[in-house]
Amino acid sequence: MDQVPGSPQEPQGASGLPGCYRHPDRETGISCTRCERPICPECMISASVGFQCPECVREGSGTGHAPAANQPRTVAGGAVTADPRLVTKILVGLNVALFLVQQAVGERFTAQYYMLGQALVPELGSFEGVSEGQWYRLVTAMFLHSGLMHIAFNMLSLWWIGGPLEAALGRVRFIALYLVSGIAGSALTYLLAAQNQPSLGASGAVFGLFGATAILMRRLNYDMRPVIALLAINLLITAFWPSIAWQAHVGGLAGGLVVGYAMVHAPRERRSLVQFGSCALVLLAAVVMVVVRTGQLT
Repeated sequence: MDQVPGSPQEPQGASGLPGCYRHPDRETGISCTRCERPICPECMISASVGFQCPECVREGSGTGHAPAANQPRTVAGGAVTADPRLVTKILVGLNVALFLVQQAVGERFTAQYYMLGQALVPELGSFEGVSEGQWYRLVTAMFLHSGLMHIAFNMLSLWWIGGPLEAALGRVRFIALYLVSGIAGSALTYLLAAQNQPSLGASGAVFGLFGATAILMRRLNYDMRPVIALLAINLLITAFWPSIAWQAHVGGLAGGLVVGYAMVHAPRERRSLVQFGSCALVLLAAVVMVVVRTGQLT
C-alpha cells in the first residue's frame, strides 16, 4: 500500500539506509536531486542530472503533467505510467488462464505446445517438436505449467520481483526482458536436453528477471546479499531436483544478465540502441542454438 508523501527526514532501516519517502519499507541509497528525499526504483525518474521524485517532476512542469519534450522516465529510460505493474499483472493473468485451459482440455493441449526437441507420436505416426518446424514451442512452453505447485511458485516469484523491476525499467523494456530471457531458456533446453524430453514453465523468464534484478540492485548500490542468497537457493534447487529443466534456468538467467546490464547501464545518448541491441544479440544466440540443434536432429 502506497504511503502519503511525508518529510524528507525518513527513519533509517537496520542497514543504515533511509526508507523511500513514499514507500518507507523500501530502503534506498538514492535521493531526489531537487528535494533530497530518498526514493526507491519505483519512484525515481531520470532527470538531466541524477533522479527526481514524482512530485518534483510535476512541480517542475508547472501544470501537474510533464511537458511532451520532457516526459518523466524510469531508471532505464522507459515511460513512467499510472500503473507500473500492469504488464506483470497481465503476465500472471495469462499464465493462470492458460493453466486453467490445460486443466480443462487435458494433456493433449499441453503436449501440442510444451517444449519438445523431437519425438515420435505413435497415434499420429509422425515426429513432432522444434526440429520438425514447430518453433512456436520455444515461446508457448513459457506459458504452460505442469501442476499447481509449479505455477504457484513461478507466479509468486514473478509477482514479487516483476512489479518492482517493471517499475524500474518501464513496460516495453520489461516485456522485452521477459520474453528474451524465456526464449533463451527454451533455446538452451533444446540444445542440451534429451530430444524427447518435454519441458514447460515460466522459470526461464523468471530467472531472467532475477538476473536483471541483481544488475539493477548493483547499479543502485543496494545490499546485494538478499538477491544473491535467493539466486543461490534457486540454483541449488535447480541442480538437485531431478525433474527440473536446469537448462531453461541457466539460459534464462544468462539472457537476463546480458539484457539487464544493457538496460540499466546504457549511455543516455544511445540508450535505446544499446538496450534493444542487447535483446537482438541474445535472440541471435538463441537462433544459433536452435539451428545447430536442428541440424543435429535432422
